[in-house]
Amino acid sequence: MTKNTSGIHHITAIVGHPQENVDFYAGVLGLRLVKKTVNFDDPGTYHLYFGDEGGKPGTIITFFPWTGAYQGVIGDGQVGVTSYVVPKGAMEFWERRLEKFDVPFTKKERFNEQHLQFDDPHGLHLEIVERQEGELNTWTFGEITPEVAIKGFGGATLFSARPNKTAELLEKVLGLEVIGKEGDFIRFRSSADIGNIIDLKAIPTGRGQMGVGTVHHIAWRAVDDEDQLEWQKYVAANGYHVTPVQDRNYFNAIYFREYGEILFEIATDPPGFAHDESMETMGEKLMLPEQYEQYREQLEQGLIPVKVRELD
Repeated sequence: MTKNTSGIHHITAIVGHPQENVDFYAGVLGLRLVKKTVNFDDPGTYHLYFGDEGGKPGTIITFFPWTGAYQGVIGDGQVGVTSYVVPKGAMEFWERRLEKFDVPFTKKERFNEQHLQFDDPHGLHLEIVERQEGELNTWTFGEITPEVAIKGFGGATLFSARPNKTAELLEKVLGLEVIGKEGDFIRFRSSADIGNIIDLKAIPTGRGQMGVGTVHHIAWRAVDDEDQLEWQKYVAANGYHVTPVQDRNYFNAIYFREYGEILFEIATDPPGFAHDESMETMGEKLMLPEQYEQYREQLEQGLIPVKVRELD
């Protein structure tokens, strides 16, 4: 049996103050806060989800905000850079927007593409790239219209402690295609039109340390529960220790750590984010899984209030 994932489902990172997180990803980058819930394994901590208007797989970045936690170190065993894709012709708008909000950036070329590179307030490395592929994001926020809005993930740059083993996994197990090599990077591509480009740094950079400003894990797409169970068996048959299926309410998840020490997840596309609240009101209310609903008052008292604010 051979399998291939269509691309990135979501990326999850650790950040600091939750309002700073909301202000940057919603207020500056113009993403929609599609779900405000808690970390199911640590319910005293938010789990915030940002994406396009509908919260489609391939657009979702999620955060565990740990106020006062130690700063992490970006390095091997992590997603080093999260890449966002915008429509062709939108780069000048994003340069002006980052300048408006005093976000320093640099411009670098890689694989014949211009990348606008910058950090979020808590140290996560981000970049923006223009591509024709992918549907426009219909979410309008402040000055950000669909013609310039972030469509979703362009992809990610992986930092691996064992790049050869990670490359083997990406190609032979996850089914990504090698489409180029340039300098220290190997470029892989999946079949989706967003969240489809993975750049792997081919030499180790030094061990990363989990903390604020680092990516916790990257999740790949499974079509549905049946497909995910196939993935579970397939990944295990290729020598990786895979967890049982975890119910994350908005998708089911399995996890494994690959030999380059990056934590990988395979997540189902369904059921999505609108099954426990309407598409129109997503992200407005704290949504809790059934097991924590009885503790709502206690949890709401302990969580720092956050709101989406238009900063323009």
